[in-house]
Amino acid sequence: QVQLVESGGGLVQAGESLRLSCTASGTIFRLLDMTWYRQPPGKERELVASITSGGTTNYGDSVKGRFTISRMNAKSTVYLQMNSLRPEDTAIYYCNTYARAVAGYWGQGTQVTVSS
Repeated sequence: QVQLVESGGGLVQAGESLRLSCTASGTIFRLLDMTWYRQPPGKERELVASITSGGTTNYGDSVKGRFTISRMNAKSTVYLQMNSLRPEDTAIYYCNTYARAVAGYWGQGTQVTVSS
């Protein structure tokens, strides 16, 4: 049973940076396609970024050029580096495996709040 623990959320001002981390256990992490989603207040959950087991990345249009997803298989961890944060990036951010996201299984996420 895969377990995912997110960390790194918080309150920042517009223009600042944050790095989210997500560490997996109970699974062979290097084989997993990983994703970061977010759900802004009152809105639908949306894909922020994804990274395949082979390292291919994909980004939502609103974060391209500002966010970077990466992974360190030796630590079973996926990261989301968020630069030039904007108030509209305020959301609960969820780390998930691609398979669990498709199946609709979600954890608690981590709150990111960007003040103007």
